[in-house]
Amino acid sequence: MSDYPFSAADLDALRAWDTPTICNGLELIVPERRAIGFTVEQMVAADRTLAPIVGLARTGLIRSKEPPRGPIPSRQEWYDYVEAGDLPTIALLQDIDDKPGYGAFWGEVQTTVHKGLGVLGCVTNGSYRDCDMLAPGFQIIGGRVVPSHAHVHMVAMGGDVNVFGMLAGHDGVIHADYHGAVVIPAEAVRRLPDAIDLVTRREKIILDMARAPGFTSAHMREALSRVQDIH
Repeated sequence: MSDYPFSAADLDALRAWDTPTICNGLELIVPERRAIGFTVEQMVAADRTLAPIVGLARTGLIRSKEPPRGPIPSRQEWYDYVEAGDLPTIALLQDIDDKPGYGAFWGEVQTTVHKGLGVLGCVTNGSYRDCDMLAPGFQIIGGRVVPSHAHVHMVAMGGDVNVFGMLAGHDGVIHADYHGAVVIPAEAVRRLPDAIDLVTRREKIILDMARAPGFTSAHMREALSRVQDIH
């Protein structure tokens, strides 16, 4: 197993916050990534009520519009690759067809198999189906819902992928919920709780004042001044 600067407990702790809040914390820790590292298209969550998922990326490229044109990885190779060990995993699949999501990789069978292997969910620009039969608790943040799997197959696995503008590679830390997904730099995982606490305390000053009766722009000016003193 590789050495990581965080534990499974550190990853699990980040499930307490939604993905926008994680992005807020990252703006303080890694401001140079303020405009990169997250999905930039609207996505469709299989279950909006599920808690966020946080895990290590297991990446793959898929197609579905036509049959394979040459040698492809076997499903068993993919299952060996995605299986969770000491840390949870998330499948990160880029559909590279000219119309992503033409056929669905994800449905009742694949969500059940992947959940059994310890995979928390999937983030994909591709599609899924069997909406009422997906494995309970397995989250999919996808591009669309379609009825058929067509010729869906794996093209490659373990390399870099681009899912709706989010560039990620093998072992990248992914945080995802119904808003979309973001890559968390490994060195930022343990720093995020403190950063989020700071953001929350700063926002509370503004929100409390804005919600109070008689709020004016003068009050807003005062709130912004007070925020500067919060460290």
